[in-house]
Amino acid sequence: MGWGRLVLAALVAIGVPVATWAAGCRADTVFLKGDWGQARFSIELADEASERARGLMFVPSMPRSAGMLFVYPRPQAVAFWMRNTLIPLDMIFMDETGTVQRIHSNAVPGDETPIPGGSAIRFVLEVNGGVADQLGLTPGSVMRHPSVAQNIAAWGC
Repeated sequence: MGWGRLVLAALVAIGVPVATWAAGCRADTVFLKGDWGQARFSIELADEASERARGLMFVPSMPRSAGMLFVYPRPQAVAFWMRNTLIPLDMIFMDETGTVQRIHSNAVPGDETPIPGGSAIRFVLEVNGGVADQLGLTPGSVMRHPSVAQNIAAWGC
């Protein structure tokens, strides 16, 4: 058996959907696209309450193509702050389909002023401050990630 078939057999054996693997959808990668183009970010996933509470606190620096994806169990009102955050961040708020609803650019490190994301937010992607503007990212852009339910995803895996 060739390496490709062996890898495919291993992925199927551990329950990784072939369509997800073939499309490049991985838990540690987020893709965004819109009229402005496409971008890829290597991410840390924050899908547990304790991970979401800590977020990117105390992180002294982050590569330009990195970020953190916050995943909530259901759409809800969310607000973020920058307590104990050392670097400026862009916050990209998305609904349950992975569609960008709001972007907050260059959140100020240490600022405890709440940053509202909206009332039906399921995902928040935090990236380095200024990156969203540099890319030209706009509301209406869409995200591809395995945490977006594929039957409703605006850009499925």
